[in-house]
Amino acid sequence: MALVLVAVGGWYGYQQWAGSNCSGELELAVAAAPEIAPAVEKTAADLSAAETEVDGLCVAVRVTASASVDVAAAVAGQHGVSLSGVGQASGSAVLPNVWLPDSSTWLLRLRQQAPAFAPQNNTSVARSPVVVAMPEPLATTVGWPQKKLGWKDLLGRITSGTQLKTGLVEPSRDAAGLAGLVSLATAAQSSGGAQAQQATTAALRALATGVSAVREELIARFPRATDQTSLARGLGAAALSEEDVIEYNATKPPVPLAALYLEPAPISLDYPYAVMPGIEPAKAAAAEKLFAALDSGAFHRQLAGQGLRAPDGTWADGFAPPRGAPSPAGTQPTPTTAAPNPGGTAGGGDGATIERVLSSWAVATQSGRMLAIIDISGSMFEKVPTANNATRMQVTLEAAKRGLALFDDSWALGLWVFSTELNGSRDYRSLVPIGPMSSQREELEGKLATITPKRGGDTGLYDTILAGYKAVQDDWQPGRVNSVVMLTDGKNEDDNGVSQSQLLAELKRIEDPDRPVQVIIIGIGAEVSKAELDPIPKVTGGAAFVTEDPAKIGDIFLQAIARRPTAPR
Repeated sequence: MALVLVAVGGWYGYQQWAGSNCSGELELAVAAAPEIAPAVEKTAADLSAAETEVDGLCVAVRVTASASVDVAAAVAGQHGVSLSGVGQASGSAVLPNVWLPDSSTWLLRLRQQAPAFAPQNNTSVARSPVVVAMPEPLATTVGWPQKKLGWKDLLGRITSGTQLKTGLVEPSRDAAGLAGLVSLATAAQSSGGAQAQQATTAALRALATGVSAVREELIARFPRATDQTSLARGLGAAALSEEDVIEYNATKPPVPLAALYLEPAPISLDYPYAVMPGIEPAKAAAAEKLFAALDSGAFHRQLAGQGLRAPDGTWADGFAPPRGAPSPAGTQPTPTTAAPNPGGTAGGGDGATIERVLSSWAVATQSGRMLAIIDISGSMFEKVPTANNATRMQVTLEAAKRGLALFDDSWALGLWVFSTELNGSRDYRSLVPIGPMSSQREELEGKLATITPKRGGDTGLYDTILAGYKAVQDDWQPGRVNSVVMLTDGKNEDDNGVSQSQLLAELKRIEDPDRPVQVIIIGIGAEVSKAELDPIPKVTGGAAFVTEDPAKIGDIFLQAIARRPTAPR
């Protein structure tokens, strides 16, 4: 017993003498997408066990499994911006030192809205291709696994009135859903001209009927039995990640899912390693050590156990690929910060396309009540060099027609025009009163085609905003977003009307919290002062959007509609 005690005591003393030389602990907070978090956590634990040091401090990595949309909302809130469809972050949201979202599209969307958000590194550490998941019995009817299918094939089935039930996780909140939506929209646009607009609108509305708020809800809709009735009633196709299919099939369901790798390959989930801006130097050094550990064969084997590929699209031992899965697969990752203002994602998409598709989706899937007011002052005759010298009026009306095509019959719309003295001393004129699209779509299209600028007309901005606000408020409808959307290329030029201070005071006076009306102002051209416009919609919970290039009015219009709040319940 004495010998045992001496031995134990000696060992303890040796451990104390030969133990860590760290003078303290350096904590590195990492937020990782839930499916990759276990592999990151295991690698981080190994790093800590090896007593990795920075400036004499032992690195302690704390990994939290965090939904990418939640961290994105927190980052957006920190920068005072919002992402379409994402909403506000919870009050308890804490930003990490390192963020591993499931897709670089999150970084790109944030950079689009907050240019000051500039994370470092951004290199992909894993990959999961986005696939179309189908119940295997249904997949065999379209030629799987031998036949190579494209997104145009799927688009045809979605929009041709077949019985294929398609699903999608809300794309503004889910990277795989976004990748599928972008691929379908791109396939629709490839037809060109008016047909492209019709195909895009048809695809968006068809997908909207099967949208789910979260991935678990979507996956639960796949058929659970092999009989024809269950297969017909269940979900038939959905854009998911390869990892989702692997995880689903690992449970040995009665009806396994096939993974269809459609061409061209959609934006992959690429898991960028984003070192957040403002990180202190010691933690930045710790982040570099963790990244080096993630760029290893050992980590790739950890990924394989989670159903994820290495960043080059290959897989390590332990990976259970879906039947027919190619290797490598998926779009090649490229850093999102290769340029000061990156134009592409690590998955191969581009910011303008993503923003346009998401805005179109929001408009096509929302329902609202809106009064559109279009400026017809004399300056709308100005030519736009970036739009083949079309006039400002022409590009504005083209944008309005594009938006009109996306509004389904559940919307209610009205149309006004304004300048100065259009009806006696009144600066505005109603062309179509607010009413259901189901009964006045043709009338709206016809009136849009007749709009021309008033030569010598000035801009009666403030009087028109106030009149439009009152008109929408008078016939306010519950359960919808009630809004005024004004498109203008100038500042207020009506000396006989209300001033800006009088307008703001009156809007505050007549505001009714139980009947909110949101004002959105879209400024066109370099003459527009955003500083002058901003205070007006802000009073109503709206916003001002300004583009110096009138040719971009179409995208700005869609973005403005897409960023309206949801209707009060």
